[in-house]
Amino acid sequence: MAILERHDQGAVARLVLNRPKALNALSVDLLTALGDAFAALAEDRSVRVVVLAGAGRAFCAGHDLREMTEARAAPDGGAAAFTALFERCGAVCQAISALPQPVIAEVQGLATAAGCQLVASCDLALASEEARFGVNGVNIGLFCSTPMVALSRNIGRKATFEMLTTGGFISAARAAELGLINRAVAPGALEAEIRALAETIAGKLGLAVRIGKRAFYEQLEMPLAAAYDYAGAVMVANMMADDTAEGISAFLDKRAPNWTQDAS
Repeated sequence: MAILERHDQGAVARLVLNRPKALNALSVDLLTALGDAFAALAEDRSVRVVVLAGAGRAFCAGHDLREMTEARAAPDGGAAAFTALFERCGAVCQAISALPQPVIAEVQGLATAAGCQLVASCDLALASEEARFGVNGVNIGLFCSTPMVALSRNIGRKATFEMLTTGGFISAARAAELGLINRAVAPGALEAEIRALAETIAGKLGLAVRIGKRAFYEQLEMPLAAAYDYAGAVMVANMMADDTAEGISAFLDKRAPNWTQDAS
């Protein structure tokens, strides 16, 4: 049984964390598999949207604490293993924003610690109304410093700090209010809602979405004036594409666009 499954349907690739008995905890092997999958997807122009989900009753319960505890038996007490683990997890989360395709988190259950970090790292997220979110490492004496990076870039500082210091969980409805997820949906409707959102995005011009995703993250790190200069240059490059010219002409002519160069 693969610890990470990939199921493609049309232009949508669905990655499923598949360690349900361990609540999809992020072992070294699972993080490696995720990294490899994202690297392959980055080169796959047939895929326009990626969905990240978890098998069983949890999305992801964070790092594998049993594996981390075993690492303490090393002569250095596990320091090298812990360093490599957190670096690997950070690289995986950064790979999500670097992917040309939008990534949607499908959260059907618990998303805690590094699992919450994964959700925050995705471009979009929908969750079952029964899902819960937390960065609860502080409850066992481990401040969730790496999950903090992604979380604090999604929601406000005070809400982030409260979650980090109390170790409490928030509901899907509260996660939507804070901006951690796009919306909460009825448990039985989650997969259909994810599919509808993925297919809507997949139906757009792939070139425009790839350009736009990269620009979205680049401009966030810039001062306002520099962001406008950069975004303007990106729009010029986008306007020069033949398929963009065709899209505008089709809109003016009130017809469907005939994208030929890059509709994927």
